[in-house]
Amino acid sequence: MTLTPAKFTSLLVGLLLVLNLSGLAQTNTAGKKDLATQRLEQELNRIAAIAKAKVGICALHLESGKQVSLNLQERFPMASTVKVAIAVQLFTLIEQGKLSLMTMVDLQPSDLHPGSGTLEVLFAKPGVQLSVQNLLELMMVISDNSATDILLRLVGGTEAVQNRLKTLGIQGMSVDRTIIQLIADLEGITLPPSDKWTVGFYAKLDSTTTPETRRAAAARLKTDPRDTSTPDAMVNLLAQIYRGTALKPESRALLLGVMERCRGGAARLKGYLPPNTIIAHKTGSLDGSATDDVGIITLPGDAGHIAIAVFVGDSPMPLAEREQTIAHAARSIYDFFLYQPVSSSNTGR
Repeated sequence: MTLTPAKFTSLLVGLLLVLNLSGLAQTNTAGKKDLATQRLEQELNRIAAIAKAKVGICALHLESGKQVSLNLQERFPMASTVKVAIAVQLFTLIEQGKLSLMTMVDLQPSDLHPGSGTLEVLFAKPGVQLSVQNLLELMMVISDNSATDILLRLVGGTEAVQNRLKTLGIQGMSVDRTIIQLIADLEGITLPPSDKWTVGFYAKLDSTTTPETRRAAAARLKTDPRDTSTPDAMVNLLAQIYRGTALKPESRALLLGVMERCRGGAARLKGYLPPNTIIAHKTGSLDGSATDDVGIITLPGDAGHIAIAVFVGDSPMPLAEREQTIAHAARSIYDFFLYQPVSSSNTGR
């Protein structure tokens, strides 16, 4: 076929028209995705109103890098969700050969802290030892505070945990106090030197507080930057755990396995998810000052995984309403990523 100037011009115009329509279609598709994200974030704002509090949310689809958020860079008290960061430092030392899951630890009377019902019985029997693995299970599965502070001491304290976060490039998360110090600050209790800690010492101190001192202490906590995290920083840590940049594959598998057995939070991230949804998570609570749940949700089929953090700040609402905020947010995010699949591109964090 002879390509005359007229035919060439007609062909070129047609080609440009196709390219233009193709570009328009891509723009419309992108616009629809943006609109869907926008609508989800509007829904998250509506859900947050249930708690009558500032709510922080970050949800990252790990395979695609697509993210939705609310108050992404705001600081919230981590409460017991800080135990995820402590566990990362623990496994780092295990990988370096400085600790082992089989390392045995003597339980001392000074190690008994509030929020440790399971271990309280053991402290009555001198000479009891637990392995690091036992302590890890107690910390992550039932959120035992004595086990947490024992492990925190073994891994080098809060400074070592903070340095590990810095090495991973995580900004916006601050690990500053032991759990017993955090609780004492919340309740307006001044702790004596640790060599004065005996079985039952904390309960005696607690009995001397007044409602006024507790209210004043709780008010101070609202503006205390210590032991806080942004939703962005927590999800960054979870994403690095999952993707193998924070831990080696064997450590990653062990930690996520322990987090899947977390007993708390049935009404939080898990609350409205379908039965048998796999979720590796850690809850956190500080009276009405913090109601948290963070973790990794496995979507069914080949839809991928979501690293998610939901922090409910200081709220006057009952626990049930605060937990419903987390549950509704998790279900909305779950449905968003399940029914609007995005292609794997390994973009984002």
